[in-house]
Formats: sequence, C-alpha cells, structure tokens
Amino acid sequence: MTALQHVKLGTYYVVHMPEPDDFAFWRERARQLVQCDVPPDRVAWVEPGGNGSLFSHGDKRLPVPEDENRVIRASKRFLTLARNVAHHSDPERFSLLYAMLWRLQSNPRILEDKADNQVRRLEDMDKAVRRDAHKMHAFVRFRMVETEGGGEHYVAWFEPDHHIVRREAGFFVRRFANMHWSILTPKGCIHWDGETLRESGPAQKSDAPQGDPAEDLWRKYYASIFNPARLKIGAMLKEMPRKYWKNMPEAALIPELVAGAQKRESDMVDAGSLEFEDRPETLGAIDKAIHACRKCPIGSLDNQAVMGEGPADASLMIVGEQPGDQEDQAGKPFVGPAGQVLDAALETAGIERRETYVTNAVKHFKYVQRGKRRLHQSPTAKEIDVCRWWHEAERAIVKPKVVLAMGASAARAMLGKTVSISKARGEPIALEDGSELWVTAHPSYLLRLDGDAKAEQERLFAADLAAVKERLAELAE
Repeated sequence: MTALQHVKLGTYYVVHMPEPDDFAFWRERARQLVQCDVPPDRVAWVEPGGNGSLFSHGDKRLPVPEDENRVIRASKRFLTLARNVAHHSDPERFSLLYAMLWRLQSNPRILEDKADNQVRRLEDMDKAVRRDAHKMHAFVRFRMVETEGGGEHYVAWFEPDHHIVRREAGFFVRRFANMHWSILTPKGCIHWDGETLRESGPAQKSDAPQGDPAEDLWRKYYASIFNPARLKIGAMLKEMPRKYWKNMPEAALIPELVAGAQKRESDMVDAGSLEFEDRPETLGAIDKAIHACRKCPIGSLDNQAVMGEGPADASLMIVGEQPGDQEDQAGKPFVGPAGQVLDAALETAGIERRETYVTNAVKHFKYVQRGKRRLHQSPTAKEIDVCRWWHEAERAIVKPKVVLAMGASAARAMLGKTVSISKARGEPIALEDGSELWVTAHPSYLLRLDGDAKAEQERLFAADLAAVKERLAELAE
C-alpha cells in the first residue's frame, strides 16, 4: 500500500514534538507530510506534556514520500513567521502552522489576505512572541550571590508567557559575556559560566535570591532620573505591565514617584528648569511655536526654525536629524544634498515624497561659525530630547502608520534612547501610539562614503526604503 493510498483510507498521524520550541523538527516533519499529501485534519501535533492519549489510534510511523525531491512552497515570510510562532504557548500552534503550509501549496499568496482568520491568528501569535522577548530583554534583573569559592554569580527570575528562554539565551550571552549568570523561569533555566551555556529544568521563584546590596544604589539612581514631565501612566503600564514589577527593585518606588510627580513638576517650573505649555493642535500652530522656541541653545543661534512638510494625513512620516545650512536658508526640510539623495532613493523605491510627511528631530540648524561658513554640528542628547516635544506634536496630528527615522539622532528622538542603526534597521518597532518605527541611515552619511563602503550603504538604504514601501502596502490592505 502506498503512502497516498494510506492517507485516502483515513490513516491518522500523530507527531510528538521533542521540545515545545523545536521549529527545525516541526519543519522537517511538516515537509514530509505535505510531500505525502496528508491533509491537516489527518495530523495531530503533540508537544511535550500534551495529552497524547487522545490520539492513541494514530499511526506511529509517518509515511515516506514517493518523491523526496518534490518542491514544497514556503515563502520567506512564512518561514520567518513560523519560527516565531513555534515559540508561542498555544498548544494548537504547530497544527495551525501545518494548516497554513498546506494552504500555501495551492495559494502562495494566502498570507496577504489580512481578513483570513488563520492569517490573523498567526500574526497575533508572532506579535505576542516578539513582545514577550522584548519584555525579557527589558525586565530581567540580576541579583548577585556569592559562590562557595567566594566568587560572584548573578541570578535572575523571569516569568515568560511563551517558550522564548532558549531562543533569547544568545542575547544575554552577548550582553553579559564576562559575567557568570543564571536566568530561572517556570519554563526552564539557562546558565552561563563565561564559556559554556547550559540548560536545566523549570524553577520556582523561591529558587532565586530576593535582593542584593547593589539594589539600594540602583533605586537611588532610578529615582534621580525619574522625569515627571515625561510621565504617561497609561503608556508606562502598557510598556511595563505590573506583572513584571515584583522582579524589579526600582518598581517599588514607582507609586511614590507617580504620586509626587505633580509636585516635582511644579518645583521644576518654579526653578525655571522647565517650561510647559499646551501642545499645539494644528501643524500651523506648531510652525508658529517652533519659531518662538528658545528652550535649548540651538534656538538662540542666528537661524530659523524649519517646520516639517507634507500631507496632514500621510501614512508615512520621515524624520531626519536637523536642518542643514540650505534647509535653514530655504525654511524647508531636505532641500540640500542629503535631500537630493533622499528624493532619488524614494523615487527608486516607489514612494511619493509629496504623499509623505517629512520633518526633523531637531527644528533648528546647529552650527559653528568658521569665517563665512557655518559648519554643521550634531545636536546633543539633551537637545534632541528637548525638541522631542515638537515632533511628537506633529506625529499626534498626522497619525502616520509608519515612521522612518533616518540616523541615530532621529532614532533617539523617537525612542528616547540611543540605538545602533545596524542592529535596529530591518525590523519594525512598535510605538506607543500604534504606529511602527523603522530605522535606517541618514542620507548625509552616504555622502561621506566612497568606493565599496558607499555602494554597500546605498544598497542597505535602498533595501530599507523598499521594506517600508512593502509594509505600507500591507497596512493599506
């Protein structure tokens, strides 16, 4: 009896997953089953600890394909999605992935159908896994314990929602390469001794230390940098849910700091260290306000503010660093050499500049005078943070679906922290207002290069714009 005849007779197959996050194992078995034309309703995927007895009548041996070279359709996008979804905690994830792989064989563009229930469910799982990984990166807190030999070992407790512990181990190895540490979780633990990474079974919170002497210093530092002017309680709870607070020493200070924020804000205003005003509600009002702004030294130079320009309902907002000499003279963003590079790249990518809102993180040209020339100077982190008020006001009015930050200064303005362009580019970052942030290099950076380095950076810049164009098309659907 051939494998195909076996399937037609109603054989039911059961695949027992060796690990809850073993994408490679799933991929191999799924390929084999599709090659044998086994439909999704004839396959059960059981993860470790799952109730395999429900499928006791399944065939223990999977069918062997008659043609092992038969091509299986699986787009790059599906594989990327599947690698993430395989780490979700939903027990139906592998069955759902197999069902989607099966459908891809007859409809290679099924993932483009945003109204499809299975597509939406997979994308929701993908988003949840990526968010869980982000939380692990942000909220793991190590506490120091002394070893029997008098050495130092750092231990953290974390409660992931999904099976991400092994997947994210590399992040912590790279970040804390010189430390000896352990991350304990209810889903399994990882340990690093400076040379070797090993795993162990699930742990309980009582296995982790409850504090160390360094935490008092950390709490004092956190209290000193807490800024009442930037306090948005709803956004804070969305980004840092209360479930993580119990593992974070600084979280104990949050209720008191929030309660005292109004008084601290008033004190800062009385001291003249901060000015407050209602955020403008129109782009015209912002334009008028930035011309009068003198909240940082740049606004006091012999220059003029440069307002962003473009449709007030643009789907794409492009944020650069600051106006240059030509932008300052013209009073328009991106009209100099960097603007010409940007225009050419946008045209190649198929993005209409006239349909895009273009602005800068800093609204005035910062320079140093050298004879008759004004030489560009990069804004400081403080100057970028002060000017954040204005482009946030622009974003609140335009409500773009995608924001493209060009250069490290623009990325800092959007995120409130410095990031590496090479590490941040190529992947969307969710912003608190629901838009997506994409990061790329600034066009002026390309102008400073030559030879192979210039060609490579131009290629990466073009690829970033193409990815943004593709994402805008997806969101439009």
